[in-house]
Amino acid sequence: MITRLFACAALASAVFAQTKSVSDAEVRRVHRSTILIDTHNDITSRTVQGLELGKPSTRTHTDIPRMKAGGMGAQFFAVYVAGSYTEGNRSAYRALEMIDTVRHDIIARYPNDFLFALTADDILKARKQGKIAALMGIEGGHAIEDSLRLLRQFYNLGIRYMTLTHSNTNNWAGSSGDPKNVGLSDLGRQVVREMNRIGMMVDVSHVSDKTFWDVLEVSAVPPFASHSSCRALANIPRNMTDEMIVALAKKGGVAQINFGCEFLSQKSADASAARRPVMQKIMAEMDTSLPMGDRRALAAKKMEEMGMKPVRATLADIVAHIEHIRKLTGSVDAIGIGSDFDGVGCVPEGLSDVSQFPNLTRALLEKGYTAEEIRKIYGGNLLRVMRAVEGGRGRS
Repeated sequence: MITRLFACAALASAVFAQTKSVSDAEVRRVHRSTILIDTHNDITSRTVQGLELGKPSTRTHTDIPRMKAGGMGAQFFAVYVAGSYTEGNRSAYRALEMIDTVRHDIIARYPNDFLFALTADDILKARKQGKIAALMGIEGGHAIEDSLRLLRQFYNLGIRYMTLTHSNTNNWAGSSGDPKNVGLSDLGRQVVREMNRIGMMVDVSHVSDKTFWDVLEVSAVPPFASHSSCRALANIPRNMTDEMIVALAKKGGVAQINFGCEFLSQKSADASAARRPVMQKIMAEMDTSLPMGDRRALAAKKMEEMGMKPVRATLADIVAHIEHIRKLTGSVDAIGIGSDFDGVGCVPEGLSDVSQFPNLTRALLEKGYTAEEIRKIYGGNLLRVMRAVEGGRGRS
């Protein structure tokens, strides 16, 4: 399997204007030397519905055989709580269901493949045991139902980051999906300070620009963006401006590159915007009990049948975002990987599932990145942020 994937990596590399020749052996050596940490994967929206992660699948971006083939070192599984769960105060209940699918349907079901991780040291422990570290991050701060007590209990259950908002503005933080550009309220500032105190990473993906700047002012430790890319290259609200990226880097934080097509390519973003009204209409007519990823996939298939195909990004686009941040900040220290696999409907040619990470390693080597730089991008930078947040625990 590994040999075949590295052959695929060689084919995929043809899309790049090579700066140097890279052998399969070098790609293999560098890739295996990394601790590849992906900070956002939404396969949990399917496992909570009964999908078995251990079985190979052609319907998803993620399964255990492909995670192993791709050399995954650690995966943050998304504890995604849709904004609709705020109706009837069901957000915390949904978060508990999602935590259970990670702990029961993934970690406990496949103990030979995963190690439940809570710290940076646990990720290294999993590496030594030849397992994939499994971690959790809440996506959507409304999950805590405005309660610091619930925030603390989610931490006790294993949550190690929280995305302050999703596409909805909540009662204490503004979303990038809200044109009003709302910032943190007094409660929102308390939430960030409490996350600092207990050692939970503050995730600024999905937040409004105003909330981003408020977080940088309030947080005593580096925040990070678990799955966002560069707005200068793909102008969508979910991406970060150059000014934001530079400020995040100065704070010691990391921007984890999102692999969704519209996050990577302006052509993809424009095509997605044009298709969105049709997509929303089709999805509104679907069974809402289906996972969001399944609904998006079904809607995309129907739209293709209608002649409305998405414009796919490429592996070169991912490299362009990495290169953009390196040039902006002067180093690779603020770059990471947050794929959003199984949470986006369109992924790039050349990196279409978790097995194809070696393709990215080859592309970066060909672009002139060193093995040490790739190790930082793939996991070293995120481990540094985790240690900084863990070191801030207990401070008021």
